[in-house]
Formats: sequence, C-alpha cells, structure tokens
Amino acid sequence: MRCEVCGRKIHTDPVRAVIEGAKLTVCVECSKHGKVVVYEETAVSSSSPTKSYAHIPSIMRKPSVAQVQITTEVVDDYASKIRLAREKLGLSHEDLGKKINEKTSVLRHIETGKVAPNNQLANKLEHALKITLMIPIADEKVTDAVPKKGGEGLTFGDLIDMNKPRGEVSRRRKLS
Repeated sequence: MRCEVCGRKIHTDPVRAVIEGAKLTVCVECSKHGKVVVYEETAVSSSSPTKSYAHIPSIMRKPSVAQVQITTEVVDDYASKIRLAREKLGLSHEDLGKKINEKTSVLRHIETGKVAPNNQLANKLEHALKITLMIPIADEKVTDAVPKKGGEGLTFGDLIDMNKPRGEVSRRRKLS
C-alpha cells in the first residue's frame, strides 16, 4: 500500500488522517500534516474489522487550540511610546530587534503606526523598553440617550424626535 500524499510504500500500519479536509490513507510521516482519525472498536458488524490507531503517539496529532479570554489591549498611542522609549535608551531598530528577536522591518512598521503589535510582541517591547503598552480593556458603558416614558418601550416616534433640532415642535399623530 502506498501513501496518498507522498507516494512512498507504507511499511507499517497505514494511518487515516484528515489533511486539508480530505480523509486520506497516509504514512506516519505524512500524518503530521493533518489530524489523525482514530477508529474505535465498535460492535456494528463482526464481518468488517475496524482498526484502532491508538498506537500513534499523541505528539503526532495536532494539538487542540486553547481558548483564551483577552483582558488587555494595546494603548492607542503605542507608536510614539515605543519610538520615544527606544530613542531614550539609545537603541537603533536593529539593536532592539536583536534584543527581542524580531525583524527590524516589523519594528519600523509598528513605530510608524502601520501595524499594531500583538499581545506577545507588546509584552516583549514592554520588558525591553521598560514601558507600559498593555492596559485592561475598558467596558463601554451604554448611556440612556433616549428618554423613556413610564411603562412604554421605545418607539420610532421617539427616534424621530431625537433627530429633530431642539427648537422644532413635533407634531404627533392623534390616535383614533
């Protein structure tokens, strides 16, 4: 049997993997490029044997992505803060790039405001430049801009009244 990805002959048990949406029979090497499909023994029919690929190490399977709740954001004036702190320490873009292991072009784009740093890069810059770039996310408070009448909900008429200039008197339609 041959691997459906690389075409090499499979000497060990073939592996079923989903690679770019396609279920393929592949060798162990090529199974690293996708998610291994694990077949469990089922009692559906004894005539068709099912295989279990539990012998494949979990290190070869794609790790699950952890869900992280973001609680901080980068400050609005990050570009000027980074540039001023870098100049204050007397570092060039190249020196700072070597210090935090980043490309100088990325640092230049960040300082011009073309690119916002992600949280990981912002943390690196904070430690290297001794500045604060990450702040807690501020919860937006919704204010009641529309006056509510007692017991009634918001109507289209209320919205129209809000858009009129202050001095103009609204003519309400009388209910019949």
